[in-house]
Amino acid sequence: MIPHRAPSPDSEHQVLQFRRGKPGPRLRPPPADDLAKYARSREPDDYRHRMMVNAAAFVFVLGLIGAGLWIAESMAELRHKEDCVLSGRTNCMPIPVDKGRF
Repeated sequence: MIPHRAPSPDSEHQVLQFRRGKPGPRLRPPPADDLAKYARSREPDDYRHRMMVNAAAFVFVLGLIGAGLWIAESMAELRHKEDCVLSGRTNCMPIPVDKGRF
């Protein structure tokens, strides 16, 4: 059995000393990328083109929202019909009646 020692205040924390070696090509940080490729050009901004792209993106997002709402509505309607059928009811689907025919 391992003898149990009472913890001493010196053994609670241990500080490790790290020594650095000579600076060599391996220890140098990699050079930073050139940020010039992200700088704006000297030519003026094409405002009309930018607004057309923004309008197209807006229409696309509205289309996505509309498609999402349509899918959610279809799923809710299908769930309602399925719940109706599974509960044993027989008149779950509405029958369209042409009133002018009679």
